[in-house]
Amino acid sequence: MNNHEIDYKLYGDDMQFVEVELDPQETVIAEAGSLMMMDDHINMETIFGDGSSNNGNGIVGKLLGAGKRVLTGESLFMTTFTNTGTGKRRVSFASPYPGKIIPMDLSEIDGKLICQKDAFLAAAKGVSVRVEFQRKIGTGFFGGEGFIMQKMEGDGMTFVHAGGTIHKRELSAGETLRVDTGCLVAMTGNVDYNIEFVGGIKTALFGGEGLFFATLHGPGTVWIQSLPFSRLASRVFASAPQRPGSSSKGEGSIAGGLFDILGGDRR
Repeated sequence: MNNHEIDYKLYGDDMQFVEVELDPQETVIAEAGSLMMMDDHINMETIFGDGSSNNGNGIVGKLLGAGKRVLTGESLFMTTFTNTGTGKRRVSFASPYPGKIIPMDLSEIDGKLICQKDAFLAAAKGVSVRVEFQRKIGTGFFGGEGFIMQKMEGDGMTFVHAGGTIHKRELSAGETLRVDTGCLVAMTGNVDYNIEFVGGIKTALFGGEGLFFATLHGPGTVWIQSLPFSRLASRVFASAPQRPGSSSKGEGSIAGGLFDILGGDRR
């Protein structure tokens, strides 16, 4: 085992947090801002990258590993929490918005997990958190949330957060599943992944489901969320009171935006 072996317990239902139990000198890494609470004798330290050996040795390797995280929209830094005491200590991390925390033992899924760029919450020290570039050029230009994803490798525990209800789907060899790009949370490393255009100008303009979806080919395991944060945020923004003289905000499809451009009035 290359990763620290941490124990954990999940609390809550729709606004969950995970409590990680650390033995002396055990360490957990987490995204900046995810801490909820911690016991005494836990040392908190900000580091470049994820602290794993995959980032290379020396300051250059650390800078390269941290710099890749900027491409995913994450911070340059991560935070480590180490138990410096003599007994067991606990540290807890909270979900950023309503949903579920999914515990993943990487040793049980061939040591690799690919997830949305904002899904990672925390992991045992030694787990590598890096950028996953898609192989196909169409994914790169048109994938939206699916263009750049995070790749977690190792043999330890990692915790992923997703919005709404989580559905785990096992894909058999040759089986294909099409998913809204925002609803795709994570998948095992053996799933073949691409982005496809929905097809049809009427569907693209008036369908309200976006222009692209993720096409997943088995075998492998896929985790899907019912409420992507981008969808939740857009609904909240669309429902917010408008300032006097401001235009109304379309929602659901490009047609809403065209209606506003043409000076339409929904009142």
